[in-house]
Amino acid sequence: MLERLIQTAQERELPDLVLKNGKIVNVFTGEIIDGDVAVTDGIIVGVGKYHGKTEKNLEGKYVVPGFINAHVHVESSMVTPPVYSYEELRWGTTTIITDPHEIANVGGVEALENILMAAEKCSINYYVMLPSCVPSTPFEHAGAVLKADELLKFHDDPNVLGLGELMNVVGTLDCYPEIMKKIEGFSDKVIDGHAPMVTGNELNGYATAGVDTDHESISYNEAVEKLRCGMAVLVREGSASKNLKAIIQGVVKNGIDTSRMAFCTDDKHLADIRKEGTIRFNIKKAVELGLSPVKAIQMATINAANIYGLKKTGAVACGYKADIAILDDLENFNVVEVYKDGVTFEDIPEPSNINYNEKLLCSVNTADIDEKAFDIPINYSYSVIGIIENQIATGKLTLSHRRVEKGMAEGTVRKIAVIERHHAKEFHACAYISGYGLKHGAIATTVAHDSHNIIVIGDNDTDMLKAVEVLKRINGGYVIIKDGETIASLPLELGGLMSLKSADEFIPMLDDIIQKAYDMGVNKNIDPFITLSFMALPVIPEIRITDCGLFDVTKFDFI
Repeated sequence: MLERLIQTAQERELPDLVLKNGKIVNVFTGEIIDGDVAVTDGIIVGVGKYHGKTEKNLEGKYVVPGFINAHVHVESSMVTPPVYSYEELRWGTTTIITDPHEIANVGGVEALENILMAAEKCSINYYVMLPSCVPSTPFEHAGAVLKADELLKFHDDPNVLGLGELMNVVGTLDCYPEIMKKIEGFSDKVIDGHAPMVTGNELNGYATAGVDTDHESISYNEAVEKLRCGMAVLVREGSASKNLKAIIQGVVKNGIDTSRMAFCTDDKHLADIRKEGTIRFNIKKAVELGLSPVKAIQMATINAANIYGLKKTGAVACGYKADIAILDDLENFNVVEVYKDGVTFEDIPEPSNINYNEKLLCSVNTADIDEKAFDIPINYSYSVIGIIENQIATGKLTLSHRRVEKGMAEGTVRKIAVIERHHAKEFHACAYISGYGLKHGAIATTVAHDSHNIIVIGDNDTDMLKAVEVLKRINGGYVIIKDGETIASLPLELGGLMSLKSADEFIPMLDDIIQKAYDMGVNKNIDPFITLSFMALPVIPEIRITDCGLFDVTKFDFI
C-alpha cells in the first residue's frame, strides 16, 4: 500500500479521488491555498495540481480537516455509539475522544467491553479514555467500582488513548493509593482532568500529578491559569454547559496563543446535534466572537490531534487520513460535504447496533420505597441547591423555613430526591432546589451523573413516587408525571442511559418530551433533563444531592 501511495503522490499512477479547485486551509502554516487534494486508499497523497480516476470540482469551496470533538460523553446523546457517530459525521466531525464513564458507572467492565466493541462499528475515529473515577466519589452508590487493575487490562487496546477525567480532585491531591495506581499505570498515555474552580497551589499539585487536559473552565482567567500550568484547555460548549463565550472573548482580547486549546462538547443532546452539529457550531461561535477562522479551525483539528497524540490526523496534508470537511465559507461554516477515509458521507451506510450485554438492558433495580422517602424534617433554615442558568455549577442558598414554604407555593422551590437504583440498596435522600421551575407534578430520570441513580424533582410526594415507579417499569429513561398520570415517557433501555432507536426515530421523541417539560413550567433558560442530571454530581461546586444525602462540594462533606 505504501508504494502505491508514493507513486500516486508523484502522479505515476492516478489517485482514486481528486477534490479540485478548493481553498485548502493549511493548519500548519495558517495559510489558505488554492489547489487540488489527491486521495488514494483513504489517505491524502498530495495537495497541488492533480488529475484522478474520480474528480470533484469544489468551485472554490473551503477544504478543512475533519473536526475532532476532544471530550464527549456519547451516552449523554442518549443513543448508542454507532448512531451517535453517524450524526457527528453528518456535520464534519470525523474523530471523537470519549470517556464512557456514564455507562461504566452502570455496567462496569462489561460496559467497557461493549463500548469498545461498538467502537469498531462506528463510522468515525472513535477513541476512548478509560474512566478513572467509577464511582466519581465514595459519597454515592454506583452500579460498579472500577479498580486500577481492571482498567489496565484495556491499556493496550488500539482505541484507548489514556485515562479519563480525574474527577476526584481531593483524592488526587491527597494521593489516595488507588488513584495513584491509576495515574502511574497510564503515565505513558494522556490523562484527562476535571478541575472546576481549582486554583493556586492545589492546581499546581493537580498538574504535577500528570494531568494533561481540563474541560471544566468557565472563565478566561480559569482557562489561562490551567494553560500556564502546562495543561491543555478544552473549550466546552454543549447543551447545558456553555463556556465558550467567556473563554474565547478573553482569548481574543488578550491575543494569547491557542495551540494548547481545543473544542469539545462534553454533553450535548442529539436533537441539538442534528440542528447545528457539535464542533462546527463551536467554530462558528468562536469566529463570531472575533477569533480568526484559521485559529478556530486549528483548535478544532490539529490542536486536538496534537494534544491526544493522534498521528496523521487533523490536517489536509500528505500522508494524513482523508478525513475532510467541505465548507461553503468561513463565516457561516455550513458543511456541504464530508469525507471519511476518502469516502463521501452519502456513500457511508447508516449504522447498525451490536448485541449489548443483558446486564445493561435490565439496569433499574430499586428497593421498595413509599412517599416517606421524600420527607424533609422541618428546620429553621435549609441549604438549597441553586441552579445557575447555562452552567452545571450550582449555588448554595440558605433559605428560612418560611421562604421555602413560600417558594414551594410560588414554584421557585421544589423538592429533589435521589434513589439508589443499581443494587436495591435502601439509600435515598431528599432536599430542596431553586431555579428549576415546574408548576406542578414531577419529572424524573435515570440519567443522573455520574452514578446514574434515579433523580426526581417535584412539588408533591405522590407524583414523585409515581415517577420512580414508571422509570422502573420502562427500564430507565425520562418521565413526566402530573396528578398521577404519565404525561410523557422516553425509554432509555440501555443502562437507563441510551435508546436503541435510530436517530430519526429518537429525535422527535426527545423533542416532544423536552417541550412537554417546558409546558409544565420548567425554566426555559435551562435544559430540563441535562440540567437535572447534573444535580447529583458531587464533584462540581457548590452543592449537590446523592443517594447518601445533600453534599457540599467545596467542603467535600455532607451537609
